[in-house]
Amino acid sequence: MLPTTLVSSGSQGNGVLSPRDAARHTAGAKRYKYLRRLFHFRQMDFEFALWQMLYLFTSPQRVYRNFHYRKQTKDQWARDDPAFLVLLSIWLCVSTVGFGFVLDMGFFETIKLLLWVVFIDCVGVGLLIATLMWFISNKYLVKQQNRDYDVEWGYAFDVHLNAFYPLLVILHFIQLFFINYVIISDSVVGYFVGNTLWLIAIGYYIYVTFLGYSALPFLKNTAILLYPFALLIMLYLISLACGWNFTKMLCSFYKYRVK
Repeated sequence: MLPTTLVSSGSQGNGVLSPRDAARHTAGAKRYKYLRRLFHFRQMDFEFALWQMLYLFTSPQRVYRNFHYRKQTKDQWARDDPAFLVLLSIWLCVSTVGFGFVLDMGFFETIKLLLWVVFIDCVGVGLLIATLMWFISNKYLVKQQNRDYDVEWGYAFDVHLNAFYPLLVILHFIQLFFINYVIISDSVVGYFVGNTLWLIAIGYYIYVTFLGYSALPFLKNTAILLYPFALLIMLYLISLACGWNFTKMLCSFYKYRVK
């Protein structure tokens, strides 16, 4: 059966949405719907969110193909289901408790660490990066400057969350098994293992971010989003040559912040 384009009953004869239907597609309306579903767990598709988390590691391109499908069916690129955000928050809580345990922090210190990781590392930095990428992509990467072709801020934040999840698992989960016995030790193996995990985590963040913006058909020159790889590898080689231990520095920073 050939694909067809349906015109909603509330649209005008030429396919343009009526003012009433257009209001339902505004950023404010989409944001209200998203936040409202945040308090209705039964309406969230956690199974699909888990599928996305799995494929962000094995095949992130498949995750972004689903964003294409959402655009075609719901006329928006950004997620309309907060299930992914809820599961990511649970991951943050569990991994941060594990981080506090490994660093031998007390109960209140672990709570402070959790608040820092959630509101600064994830949300705060995420809002900053999403806003910056939203501005840059709309200002310099859009092929045709038109109101019909723009990057949604919600989509930019979704791209950050997609890229942040693998980084979180690598640095706040996998790395935990090596911190006390390998990474923090003052040895070449220690900072090699630790810095290599940082290289993989940040490299994955850059790659998933690139996939997110290259998936938008109205953007151009998205390959420039891979350029930070060169700086990342250079910084990695310098850290090995100078004996910098990024994980040890991070642990010392977190301990200082929760005092």
